Amino acid sequence: METAIIIGVCAIALILFLYLVPIGIWFQALISGVHTSLVQLVFMRFRKVPPTVIVNNMISASKAGLKIHQNDLEAHYLAGGHVNSVVNALISADKANMNLDFKTATAIDLAGRDV
Repeated sequence: METAIIIGVCAIALILFLYLVPIGIWFQALISGVHTSLVQLVFMRFRKVPPTVIVNNMISASKAGLKIHQNDLEAHYLAGGHVNSVVNALISADKANMNLDFKTATAIDLAGRDV
């Protein structure tokens, strides 16, 4: 009986650990050359920011040759912005040789306009 309780508690602890510490997302970022730490990903969960949204957009920007900081993307998400739209607009603008910086793109997005 005690063994079953211990196994159950360990299983619940493992599930909780794997939920809070998104190892798969961290490994994906590491392989893609985007620098983030497991601690930052855990804190994102506590701040109610989906790590997959931030990391995937950081990878897209990095592969397109853009430098976008994780904190900037998180702040835009928490402000109610569409992170994916902003990153895609920045990539498109860069490829079209247009001057569009991150602050301008986020301002357009937060104003309710389509970037």
